[in-house]
Formats: sequence, structure tokens, C-alpha cells
Amino acid sequence: MRRLGCRNVVVLPDDMRLPQRLKDERIHLAWLNTGGVQGHNAISHAASMLEMLGIPYIGHDPLTAAALDNKFFFKRQLQAMGLPTAPFVVCGGRGHLANPLSDPRFGELLSQATAGFIVKPITGRASLHVHHVERPEDLADVVAEVYRVTQNPVLVETFLPGREYCVAVMGSLISRRGRIERLSGPFTFAAVERVLESDERIFTSMDTKPITRERMRSLDPRKEAYVIDTLDELAARLYREFPLETLVRLDVRADASGRLNVLEANPKPDLKAAENGAISLIGAGIERYGMTYDDLILSIFANRAAAFLDEQAGISDAIERLIDR
Repeated sequence: MRRLGCRNVVVLPDDMRLPQRLKDERIHLAWLNTGGVQGHNAISHAASMLEMLGIPYIGHDPLTAAALDNKFFFKRQLQAMGLPTAPFVVCGGRGHLANPLSDPRFGELLSQATAGFIVKPITGRASLHVHHVERPEDLADVVAEVYRVTQNPVLVETFLPGREYCVAVMGSLISRRGRIERLSGPFTFAAVERVLESDERIFTSMDTKPITRERMRSLDPRKEAYVIDTLDELAARLYREFPLETLVRLDVRADASGRLNVLEANPKPDLKAAENGAISLIGAGIERYGMTYDDLILSIFANRAAAFLDEQAGISDAIERLIDR
């Protein structure tokens, strides 16, 4: 951000002192990189606080952030939009049955789970506490353990045995070598295959194993045009119909027949610049689009600023004053 012209850049925790720190530091604009502190739907709390304070920010609005982070609500939205996703049930806590085998909906799920199940927290980041379970009779114990750790309902979905992909999407404004241009639709990019180790059934958390270029594979437009086109279509439809106003990364996996299913959408994907062999899934290959890493950051900034100017009363006034300065 300093390279792009911001003069006063500070990092602040989103705790109870945030409003006073924002005032003391004379902050005009915030870039959210937080999953929250505590409570349910914690990822939406910082955005809610900034909207209350009238400070523009780069990130999802509170409702969108919570809906993307909550895998149950997100998958229900995918179903409503007609986008494919792995069949699922929710169990454990807040009125849900602790044992999925006791849920009458589980019978349908069981008939489709030819390769086992995935058990994961209903909210959270970085693929933590995600388990592959082969046998239905083992589900109750795994669900109980995930619930014990997270104190939140648990999602059980069918395991898709095909290849796993990622694709990113943002708005139509993009920067190439520092010049902003507008595309005809959302910008979909960074379509890659995640490379699994021989003993991996699911992609290991980046907190456990850093993302490197060896952990991903660029897709060949000549041989894999169908996969690339499908990933782009899924991402663009989600951006338009959800609707979204800033960057997300979709995790997508193929079922046994090769059909691509949306697993989840990461509302705050890693934007790490390449360093010491590690790189983000989004940053890898950005040069193929005639963009640098700084162009990527500027593009995210430009799209969110444009959205505020177009739609957000009150906060748009703050953006206009900032631009005037």
C-alpha cells in the first residue's frame, strides 16, 4: 500500500480499542484482514463496527462476510442459485442432532457417499479441523470432536473423489502496469489445480504446510479448456448473483463423474506475495494477465472504492473526501 501511494499505513487489531485507535491514527480507509475475535459470525464484526463509524473499508459487508464464512448458509445459497455443491447435512449443537446417523436426511446423503464423508466446522478458516471419514459408523465420534473444539455446528458432506481446483474472482476494474481498465464482466483468474500428496485426501491447512508452487498446477488452456471455462463460469455467476463486491477464492472439486462442485468460497483469501518459496494461490500466475502483484492489490482497492462511490450513502462521502485530498 505504501508503494501505491498510501502515506500512513498501520496495522491495528480489531479489538474493543479499535474505534479509538482509528481516531488516534486518523485513519481514512481500512483494509480488513480478520476472521474476528469471538462469538458467532465473528468475521462480520469488524465490518459492522466500521460501518457504524462511517469509515470506508476494503472487505465484504457484514451480511456477505457472515454468509460466505458460514458453510451451511453458503451451500444453501448455492442450491438456491442452481450451482452444484456436494450434498450435506448439519449436526451438532444449537438444536441439531449430534449423530448424523439419527438424522432422517442422512439416508439420502448416505446413498451418494460412495467415497466417504468430509466433516468440517460450519465456520472457520485455513482448513483446520477438517476430516475425511470413510465409514458412516465413525461419523458420530468425529462430529463430536469437531464440535468439542469449535463449539459450533458441524457440516457433514459427501467426499468428492475427483481433482480439486481453485479460482478467484473480483469486480470488473483491473490494473495492468498501474493503469485501470474496465472489463465487460467480473474478472476471473488464478485457476489452478491443487496438487495433493500421495497420502492426502483433502488439501492440508496452510498453517500446517505452506503453499508453494509445487502444491499447485497451472491449467493448460489447450488441453483443459473445459475445466477453465467451467471454473470461470462458476466464479462469475457467484459474483453476479450472490452478489459480491470484492475478491473471493472458490474451492472447487470434481465428483466421480468429473462434474465440478463448489466446496466453499473463501471471503478473505491469502494475498501473500511470493517470498522464501511460499506464495498465495491467488498470486501465482498473475503475470499471465499482464499484471504485477501491485496491480492485483490496486485492482482490489479500485473495485471496492468504486462500489462505495456507487452505492454506500454516508461512507461514499468519506471516499469522495479522501479522493479530493
